Amino acid sequence: MTLRVLGVDPGLTRCGIGVVDVEKNRRATMVAFGVVGTSPEENLDQRLLVIATSIDDWLDRYEPHVLAVERVFSQLNVSTVMGVAQASGVVIASAARRGIPVALHTPSEVKAAVTGSGTSNKDAVTKLVTKILRLDAPPRPADAADALALAITHAWRAGSGAAVATTGPGSQSLTPAQRAWADAEAKARRAR
Repeated sequence: MTLRVLGVDPGLTRCGIGVVDVEKNRRATMVAFGVVGTSPEENLDQRLLVIATSIDDWLDRYEPHVLAVERVFSQLNVSTVMGVAQASGVVIASAARRGIPVALHTPSEVKAAVTGSGTSNKDAVTKLVTKILRLDAPPRPADAADALALAITHAWRAGSGAAVATTGPGSQSLTPAQRAWADAEAKARRAR
């Protein structure tokens, strides 16, 4: 069975969206991607309404099995964190109204899953997303590439049974990216 994942890189100004179909053998195919933009000059309620309406449209049009959203993480700029959290909330609520499960992934989990390193930069993520999805050109802007990376990450994680052993029997069969992702996930759990 093919798993369809809608990835969302939340933000008030630019909210990246990407839909990916992933087969059991982990072959990923891009279905669609885009960015929902809102102007900082607009009132907050109107900006959130634009994001909510757009997400509703994407969920209705592409009917994903699951939604993968970037987990809000602490930054020095509180207003940026608040905007990301608010956008995430409307996205998660849209999925919940339809009974679509939502998974949250940290930026380092996503980077580790697609590049093999949890500290990769945006250019490396975009380059590997382009390669994984066999695209002729990189998805632009970077928010769209990040959304596709989130979708890929979740599908690969779901396909691995959600827990990948990094030691013990069978760990030698993991790819370097899977090992790095599992290490990043274990480190994130220990930090909680």
